[in-house]
Amino acid sequence: MRSERASRVCIVVLEEVEEDEPSSSPPPPRPKSSPDRRSHHASRKAAAAQEDKPSLLRAIFNLEPDEVRSLIFKKEDVNIQDNEKRTPLHAAAYLGDAEIIELLILSGARVNAKDNKWLTPLHRAVASCSEDAVAVLLKHSADVNARDKNWQTPLHVAASNKAVRCAEALVPLLSNVNVSDRAGRTALHHAAFSGHVEMVKLLLSRGANINSFDKKDRRAIHWGAYMGHLEVVKLLVASGAEVDCKDKKAYTPLHAAASSGMSSTVHYLLGLGIHVNEANAYGNTPLHLACYNGQDVVVSELLDAGAHVNQVNERGFSALHFASSSRQGALCQELLLAHGAHINMRSKDGKTPLHMAATHGRFSCSQALIQNGAEIDCEDKSRNTALHIAARYGHELIITALIKHGANTTKRGIHGMFPLHLAALSGFSDCCRKLLSSGFDIDTPDDFGRTCLHAAAAGGNLECLNLLLNIGADFNRKDNFGRTPLHYASANCNYQCVFALVGSGASVNERDQRGCSSLHYAAAADTDGKCVEYLLRNDADPGVRDKQGYSPVHYASAYGRTLCLELLMETSGTDMLNDSESQAPISPLHLAAYHGHCGALEVLLSSLLEVDVCSPEGRTPLSLACSRGHQECVSLLLHHGSSPMTLDYTNKKTALHAAAMNGHPECLRLLMSNNNLHINVDAQDSNGQTPLMLAVLNGHTECVYSLLSQGASVENQDRWGRTALHRGAVTGQEECVEALLQRGASVCVGDIRGRSPLHLASACGRVGALGALLQATNTSHAQTHLTDNQGYTPLHWACYNGYDACVEVLLDQEVFKKVKGNSFSPLHCAVMNDNEGVAEMLIDSLGAAIVNTMDSKGRTPLHAAAFSDHVECVSLLLSHGAQANIVDTHMRRSPLMMAALNGQTNTVEVMVSSAKADLTLQDAQRDTALHLACSKGHETSALLILEKVSDRNVINCTNASLQTPLHVAARKGLTVVVQELLGKGASVLAVDENGYTPALACAPNRDVADCLALILNSMMPTSPMVTIAALPALSLTQTVINHHPTNNHVSKGVAFDTPPPLRPDHASYCRPERPLSSVSVDDELNDSDSETY
Repeated sequence: MRSERASRVCIVVLEEVEEDEPSSSPPPPRPKSSPDRRSHHASRKAAAAQEDKPSLLRAIFNLEPDEVRSLIFKKEDVNIQDNEKRTPLHAAAYLGDAEIIELLILSGARVNAKDNKWLTPLHRAVASCSEDAVAVLLKHSADVNARDKNWQTPLHVAASNKAVRCAEALVPLLSNVNVSDRAGRTALHHAAFSGHVEMVKLLLSRGANINSFDKKDRRAIHWGAYMGHLEVVKLLVASGAEVDCKDKKAYTPLHAAASSGMSSTVHYLLGLGIHVNEANAYGNTPLHLACYNGQDVVVSELLDAGAHVNQVNERGFSALHFASSSRQGALCQELLLAHGAHINMRSKDGKTPLHMAATHGRFSCSQALIQNGAEIDCEDKSRNTALHIAARYGHELIITALIKHGANTTKRGIHGMFPLHLAALSGFSDCCRKLLSSGFDIDTPDDFGRTCLHAAAAGGNLECLNLLLNIGADFNRKDNFGRTPLHYASANCNYQCVFALVGSGASVNERDQRGCSSLHYAAAADTDGKCVEYLLRNDADPGVRDKQGYSPVHYASAYGRTLCLELLMETSGTDMLNDSESQAPISPLHLAAYHGHCGALEVLLSSLLEVDVCSPEGRTPLSLACSRGHQECVSLLLHHGSSPMTLDYTNKKTALHAAAMNGHPECLRLLMSNNNLHINVDAQDSNGQTPLMLAVLNGHTECVYSLLSQGASVENQDRWGRTALHRGAVTGQEECVEALLQRGASVCVGDIRGRSPLHLASACGRVGALGALLQATNTSHAQTHLTDNQGYTPLHWACYNGYDACVEVLLDQEVFKKVKGNSFSPLHCAVMNDNEGVAEMLIDSLGAAIVNTMDSKGRTPLHAAAFSDHVECVSLLLSHGAQANIVDTHMRRSPLMMAALNGQTNTVEVMVSSAKADLTLQDAQRDTALHLACSKGHETSALLILEKVSDRNVINCTNASLQTPLHVAARKGLTVVVQELLGKGASVLAVDENGYTPALACAPNRDVADCLALILNSMMPTSPMVTIAALPALSLTQTVINHHPTNNHVSKGVAFDTPPPLRPDHASYCRPERPLSSVSVDDELNDSDSETY
């Protein structure tokens, strides 16, 4: 026994296995003795390897406990590690020698030492099924819950290796036998996968969860079924396992068994009454999977059990489709056809089983389908027949069979191509020969005008090309884009095809619809220059330009084809590059610099007279290279004398601006370290922006440091008066802000609207930048600069935009508690935009007295909240003592009136219900809240007010025009409100300043009202309405008849002085604020005055 174990080699157990399978590590094979020379050589190598091991390890592998004891006595290190961090104890545990294990542990060996795969000696002992070794390790407190890198415990290893006795020793020490590994699999999963019935019984008897699932929701029965361990499956079923359970992709145990061909397990599961046609997440049944994997015995079982032979999956494929595409599907196909499978069934993309056989080259399957009546020329949704597909993939035998059975070789497929097109395009010359028929016109084009020769030239197979040329294909034939076969051969760098076509007489200077010749395409694609060289040697014109004015040199420059560029330059000379009459929108130098092709750039620079050639926008190659961050190109251009200070035509930006704006610090350093040139690091563009401003704006910290180190000014202002620090405040780039402050940037400098970086940081919610700015602010000096041109402080802006963190930081500064600024207070700003949290913070910090602060027009924060219908803010203000009946000094309106006028129903409800607002208050026009609600047609608001009105004096209260609410409601057609007013005793005979009753107030104008009064007067002479006739306005005189309406009373619009937009109309870097403007009022007859925020 010892000699057998001594011959083992210490290996790593439990290697990572395929993702879908639990690990299973069989015991390592024992080497067999063999007399041959190679075996003898291997043994010599093993012996040499043994000699290289430390003496302690050699003694352990030789199973010599006395020698081990002697070496330990000589102070041999018992915790020595090899290059995989395995200790002598790992080796002894692997060999299962209990005596040596005991010796090592008693001598100080770490019982829970882990190797580089986190395997402990206990893992090793369990994998070797050594009960004695496990017992010794457990006696010395080996960790039974230790996990390797796959999160597997010793119990997982025992379950995988059928170490039942070891598992029996481990289980009593475990609190949970359902611990999962990294893939979510428990020991029961591993036991089921490995087919260890006794182990499964043990685990189930100790409380293993029979329905526990891994990370793919697969249970132990899935793995047992997949591996065909029938006894394990039976045991699991008998113990209560769900036989129709599904994993995440809806695979059942029957799917698993069918896919792996486990016929006995399939038969057993079917006998349990499992639904044989159950589909997974892709619509595949067990029959689909069995056919796909060529499991003919399982297919027979499933068909006998009643599987639907023509059931399709979500893509419309039947089992016959799968069998026809499978390598081992011939017998499955035969069984399906015998059971009535639909031979011409089409999938959702129109493919039949014959298409599938043609795609995968299954000749025998295609033969069987043809013999059983498959439609030969059936088309899929791309118009391809099986012959097209076979030609596309080069399946010559299938092509032969299809043609033999009458397949149409001239049938058009995708894009109108023939099978010959596809074979030529894919380069299958033998297929091309079979597809050529005697009556076929070789130059017949597809839908894009491309012939088979175009396809062969694009595919690059010389044999196909020569075959077509030899039978007379037209080599100068153009497709719908004006391209000849030579264009396609050149574009695909098929040198041999180019050689053959040019040799056959193809025109090398023929141009397509874009004006491109073959040389243009070759220059763009040819990496080794062979095609370009050959075309040039055959009189291709290097100076020809396409319709945009680009020459082959442009194409070679844009794609960085250095060799092509050299060839073109040698042929055409430098005249082409220095041609001032060129119509090209951009030069080759620009293209090479923009795309970073340093080699092409060097070739061009060696031939150019002018380095700083400008594009139509005034951009130089250096500017483009800097904007793209191509350092080598920048260095090369500077070396050749390119100027970094050249301005473009549109924005007046330099190369410095381009590098800084796009965040390329290395390019910046190259530009600024050029000693031969004078560099102005503070150069300003057309908007006054310096490179430093652009670097800060885009958050390129390293560029900012580079510019500052070269002396860039932090105080420069653009055309709007903003510095680099303003930009840092807006974007919140804290590192940039810190760098600018360290260089002395002023925190208090204002832009043309008087806004400092503090204002902008607060308005944009940049709390980090705001903190840095406040820390750098000299409070005594800054106090005079805390308001902008309209009196708003940073606190106003932070409150207006609802940035709680900024408000908190600002309130920590005493100066912001004292500075007044605009009378439209921060609390007004907060409630105006429904920033309840900010409002509460202000009240807590500044005291409840601020809730009744008035602006310049006498309006309180409650007015502002009511105007915007922010109920939470209204409730907050009321809870802190806001006066509900306070009126402004301009229009004498209360918060309720403001809400009623604007139809803010929620606020009206709170004011009349909770705040008990005074409903009798009248504004400067003597309108009540009820008048105002009715005047704008806000029916719900009016009804809410009416619900709280019981006093007839309020119901019949008149405004400055002597109108009652009934007049106004009737005028606006508020039927429900009129009904409610009448029910509460509103007078129908009340007359306004024009002498009209509520009924006459409904008239659209005075003339109609007068006519209506006359009619009513004549219809009802004894009615009380006759009294109306006595009114001067209705007397039957010439004056009345010729009456013309007087000018209406036009009410004035009023607006809050809220913070104006943060930025002007030009494109800038600040986010837009809400425009606050007055709203025009209704100027119809008898409408009361109104106002809006």
